[in-house]
Amino acid sequence: MPKIKLPTKSPRIDMTPMVDLFSVVLTFLMLTTTMRQPEPAPVDTPFSVSDKTAPEANIMTVLISKDSRVFFNFDNGKDTAFHFKGKILTEVGKRYNLTFTPEEVKQFEAYPSSFGMPIQNIKAFINTKDAKERERLQEKGMPIDSTDNQLASWIFAARTVNPAIQACIKGDSDAPYPIVKRVLDILQDKNVNRFNLITNLEATKVTLSAE
Repeated sequence: MPKIKLPTKSPRIDMTPMVDLFSVVLTFLMLTTTMRQPEPAPVDTPFSVSDKTAPEANIMTVLISKDSRVFFNFDNGKDTAFHFKGKILTEVGKRYNLTFTPEEVKQFEAYPSSFGMPIQNIKAFINTKDAKERERLQEKGMPIDSTDNQLASWIFAARTVNPAIQACIKGDSDAPYPIVKRVLDILQDKNVNRFNLITNLEATKVTLSAE
């Protein structure tokens, strides 16, 4: 008696649930993710072979553009509940007889990128939503002259509010040497003798010699 041969069918995987799940995740990311604010000036950092990473929190960064403008940034520390950014803004405001509303402090804390302008323009910078207006307010960068050294005031306030803060320098590879030296002198004058240089990792070629 001949054997009955059952028809064989190739397995079929229904991908519809996976596609639905992917769509839900993608929609969630699009609704909750905020675009990173671009830096106020493009900076082409030099290359180095060091693979040491910069600290993730408790940092203040001095940004130096190739057109000699200086910008500054700092974070809220490891715990945003400390509100370091708002407290630093308030401390600098006291030095220049400026007061800020709670809403202005909140807006400043939420601004993620570097900033650089005379302190007299900081309220207009915080309150405007126009990117071109913010660019205009920062067209000269932060004053660092000996007669009006506002960068020193920000550094002093940052270290006073957050003693654990560390300094980083992010300079363009074509930034003029005098402006870089000026920034270094300001850091040293405020007893900041250790800092991190932000660079691009350079690929190194390793040659193995045959023995």
